[in-house]
Amino acid sequence: MQRLFLIGPMGAGKTSLGKLIAANLNYQFIDTDRVIEARTGVDIATIFDFEGEAGFRERERAVIDELTQLNRIVLATGGGAVLDRQNRQHLSSRGFVVYLKVSVPEQLRRTSRDQSRPLLQTENPALVLKKMAKIRAPLYEATADFCIETHRGRIRQLKNHIIRAYNERTTQCRPT
Repeated sequence: MQRLFLIGPMGAGKTSLGKLIAANLNYQFIDTDRVIEARTGVDIATIFDFEGEAGFRERERAVIDELTQLNRIVLATGGGAVLDRQNRQHLSSRGFVVYLKVSVPEQLRRTSRDQSRPLLQTENPALVLKKMAKIRAPLYEATADFCIETHRGRIRQLKNHIIRAYNERTTQCRPT
């Protein structure tokens, strides 16, 4: 099985780390959100505006089902992908899943200027992130084979830890 899947909240580094890992492994990097945008011709925020979160999640489910069957890929999922039971099942049964953990303050710092995140377009994004973490963290942990905190350490060190865990099929994920 030559599939590495990255899960975690927005701002955890799934795209940045995913590209580095894919280049190192000579795999293709794929971001589920970018695939959905390319197929619909609009950004995620527009999908949320017209179809709501439920419409977006339906599209996401189909894309994850399809992409998790490809080989030699590093797949970065959207932060809410784990909310769907079928997504969790496809991810955990079809590849090596890495949960990229990040603190809420670091998420805020990393996403503060990003207007493309519809769930953060609110008066109190910190509260939104805390609520999402409470619901999603147990799902990330239950789905992941390996967990790593991305707000500690340099990106190249994190990449090396993840690749080593993937190559050795190290399973280590402790609840926070």
